[in-house]
Amino acid sequence: MKKVGNPKSFSKTFFSLALTLVFAFAVNAQEPAAAPAPAADAVAAPAAGAGDPAKGKELFNTNCAACHKLDAKATGPALRGVGDKYDKEWLYKWIHNSADLIKSGDAKAVKVYEENGKVAMTAFPQLSNADIDNIIAYTMQPKEEPKAASVAPITGEGSSDSGSSNTLILGALALVLSILIFMLFTVNNLLKKVIDAKGLEFEEKPKSLPLWKAFAKNQFLVLVSAILFLLISAYFAYGYLMQIGVDQGYAPIQPIHYSHKIHAGDNGIDCKYCHSSARVSKNAGIPSLNVCMNCHKNINEFQGDKDSTYVDYSKEFYTGEIKKLYDAVGWDPATQKYTGKTKPVKWVRIHNLPDFVYFNHSQHVTVGGIECQKCHGKVETFEIMKQDQPLTMGWCINCHRETNVKVEENGYYEKIHAELSKKYGKTKLTAAEMGGLECGKCHY
Repeated sequence: MKKVGNPKSFSKTFFSLALTLVFAFAVNAQEPAAAPAPAADAVAAPAAGAGDPAKGKELFNTNCAACHKLDAKATGPALRGVGDKYDKEWLYKWIHNSADLIKSGDAKAVKVYEENGKVAMTAFPQLSNADIDNIIAYTMQPKEEPKAASVAPITGEGSSDSGSSNTLILGALALVLSILIFMLFTVNNLLKKVIDAKGLEFEEKPKSLPLWKAFAKNQFLVLVSAILFLLISAYFAYGYLMQIGVDQGYAPIQPIHYSHKIHAGDNGIDCKYCHSSARVSKNAGIPSLNVCMNCHKNINEFQGDKDSTYVDYSKEFYTGEIKKLYDAVGWDPATQKYTGKTKPVKWVRIHNLPDFVYFNHSQHVTVGGIECQKCHGKVETFEIMKQDQPLTMGWCINCHRETNVKVEENGYYEKIHAELSKKYGKTKLTAAEMGGLECGKCHY
């Protein structure tokens, strides 16, 4: 019998090629159209009145916000709509010098004084009547209601044509594919009939040796592969073991959200105001909640601009975290008093050196003059606090080798600096040159 090639190979190849082309065209035809950009909200014009609300807001934040809120009682009463409650001339006298007005026996002044715990209001003689008019205009503005997030409706304009064209293209491709499949089956059946009629046989190709068997018979390749496998395994095993206990990037969720980006970044609060023990102690310490309440007695809601770049969460979220603080310390913002009911806050520790390592914050911060950012990163940009550096032994040693010790006007290093300067013949010395690489400095 005469041997011929396998007709199935041609049909399979042709069918696979047709299917690939159709799939590619279908994917390209179904690319989504770009969504239209939302229209910008119109900016409301400032309300007209006796004063300028915009200037009044600036004056209010500078002079009044420490003790007053617009819609909630703080140290003083809420000031929304104060212009409707009191005569303007009376407000001039009260703001300029409330103590004199109370001493004069003015009934309104005495009533306000007694209703607010007999806390005297600070006098503001530097404010002109025009300034007070601007503040009143700001307090008379209606309260802004929170806007619900709006979703732009899908109009369908500009998409109907593309949708119909995609449907036509897919329909045409499906028709072509159906015709090709029909033709392939027809040709395949015809070839089978011709082979059976003429008594032909398929020519079978000799089977090649499997790749793994060919590899196993080559002893040189097996030896080289084994050596490479062992070296690569040792490299990855060493890298894995060296990362045990290294928590760089660790950023746990705390029971009360605290944004360093807002406090240290936007408000410029110094790190050592909260972590005061870092200047005099081995440990930086966990700030007491009383330190938080130094400011948050009068800050009971988030006041940041909604368009500010440092806001990663909503205003309601930040205000809710302040309420968690109040609940922990037992503070009632309505009565401006402590209830006596406190709850412990279980902070999650982030930076934690092994027990066999000694590190003294005061020696680095006070004596060495090292900035907090050197070890902790740019915390003023962190919304969630994290471990910025690896804090490994190699990282510390490298810092000791590169960092010059600040000895100017530093009596701690005066004697040792004079002796080592003669030894090394230079005025600036690194921590390593002053004994910073001795094992007993950190391990004892």
